[in-house]
Amino acid sequence: MRGWRRADPGSAGSAHSTRPVSQGRPALPAAATAALGLGRGERVLAVAGSGAGWLVATGHRFGQLDGDAGVRWLRPWHEVDSASWSRAADALTLTFVDSRRPVELPVDADATFLQVVRERVQASVVVSLDLPLDPPRRARAALRQDLATGAIVEQLVLGRGTLDSPEVAAAAAVAFARLRDDVGIPPR
Repeated sequence: MRGWRRADPGSAGSAHSTRPVSQGRPALPAAATAALGLGRGERVLAVAGSGAGWLVATGHRFGQLDGDAGVRWLRPWHEVDSASWSRAADALTLTFVDSRRPVELPVDADATFLQVVRERVQASVVVSLDLPLDPPRRARAALRQDLATGAIVEQLVLGRGTLDSPEVAAAAAVAFARLRDDVGIPPR
C-alpha cells in the first residue's frame, strides 16, 4: 500500500514493523467535491484513491466516487457497522448495518485516511450491548448518533446466521431500554 513501507532491518523496531511515509493528501477534483453536496458545517476530512475513483470521508458521511466524479454511494457514518483494512490486499472491507454482506474496496490509503475512517465510525457509536442469545446466534443493540443532525438512532445488528425472531425482538427491546437508560434518554 502506498504510504507504508517496511522498516529497514538496521533501523529501530523489528523488521516486521511498519511506519507511515508521508505521501500528501490526494486532491479531490472540484466536480467531485461538488457532487458530494456537502451540508452545512460538513467538510472533506480525508480522501483515498480507490480503483479509478475515490473514497471520501467527510465529517458526516463516507462515500465512493467514480472517476467521472459521480457518486456511487454516500452513507452517513452511523450506517457503517465496521471497517477493516487489509495491508496484503490493499483493500478496505466495509460492513453496513443494513447488509450482512461485506463490501471490499481497493484503496490507496495512508495512515491518516484509515485513522479518519476509524475515528468517524467510533464517533457515531454512543453505546452498544451484545444480546444474550443462545450460541451460535449473535446480535448487538446499539445507539448511534447521526453526526449531521445529532439524532440518536437505535440499531439492531444481527450476526451471521442469526434471523430476526420473537426471542431476538424481546432481547432487543430489553437491551434498548437499558441503553437508553444508561445514557439518560427517556424510554419509548
